[in-house]
Amino acid sequence: MLPDYPVDAGSVNLRDIGLGVLVATVWGVNFVVIDEGLAGVPPLFFAAVRFALVAALALVVPRPRCAWQWVVLVGLFMSAGQFGLLYVALSAGMPPGTASLVLQVQVPLTILLAAAAFRERITPRRLLGIVVALIGLGVVAVGRGTAVPLIGLGLTIAAATSWAVGNVVSRRAAAGGLSMVVWAAVVVPVPLLAASAVLERPAAWGRAIDAWGWTQTWSTAFTVVIATVVGFGLWNALLARYPASSVVPFALLVPVVGIASAWILQGRAPSPGTILGGVILLLGAALALVPARTTAVGSDGSARAGRDGSFGSNEITALRVPPSDR
Repeated sequence: MLPDYPVDAGSVNLRDIGLGVLVATVWGVNFVVIDEGLAGVPPLFFAAVRFALVAALALVVPRPRCAWQWVVLVGLFMSAGQFGLLYVALSAGMPPGTASLVLQVQVPLTILLAAAAFRERITPRRLLGIVVALIGLGVVAVGRGTAVPLIGLGLTIAAATSWAVGNVVSRRAAAGGLSMVVWAAVVVPVPLLAASAVLERPAAWGRAIDAWGWTQTWSTAFTVVIATVVGFGLWNALLARYPASSVVPFALLVPVVGIASAWILQGRAPSPGTILGGVILLLGAALALVPARTTAVGSDGSARAGRDGSFGSNEITALRVPPSDR
């Protein structure tokens, strides 16, 4: 039986459209905010500080109703792996706008991994979306321009892969929302600090503390309070009112805002190849994400609008989770 949403699944009122756009804007701008905060601070150490502050919310946020092993795995892949690699990529010169775009390759990767893990059928439309998205990624890689270092691109793709694995683990845990983000963050500082101790050396922590200033403070505050608490709170409120297929497409606006904000605020104009590849990649992600409407039969025998391949109870529910606390 299809879920009985409080509003028509196919219609979203103007206020909620505005909230979806607001969340996408916050998460898009946040890439630039993170990049600015990295000035003079080792990336793994900076990420550890961020998640230590997010983890402090566990004092007031109830823990997710799932086994601890899933919380740990979500923390390792969706948070530590994704953001540790992303922060290092940004520190290596990856433009934040391009990073926000390349991370969207997690959409086809999540679908492929979920199909392997749960033996889920990939519809022809989704398969086409996957192929188109990967072609777009290839165009970005080839036409990225000298402003996008190859190592930064590779690290960002690795971050997207870690995010995709985290999505599948989150699906298996059957628990999401702010509680999972907060409690998974409890796991994150330890591996990030361990990696920082090996790769960045503890001596760099002292230099980072000395270099810590207003820029790092407001960057961290924005990421923790605005992008995580406010952004995730609004996103979950939208998911409570509408099916995921009506909400998740707003996330495709994140790289658009990310590229625009990096261009406006930092003067980092994307190369023509990045723009072309980005359009193709997002088109593929949209094909994979946005389901075709079908007709289902209700318990009373009447025809009801369904969502072929939607991310519901028997599909990739993990994609209901937004770009986490981006």
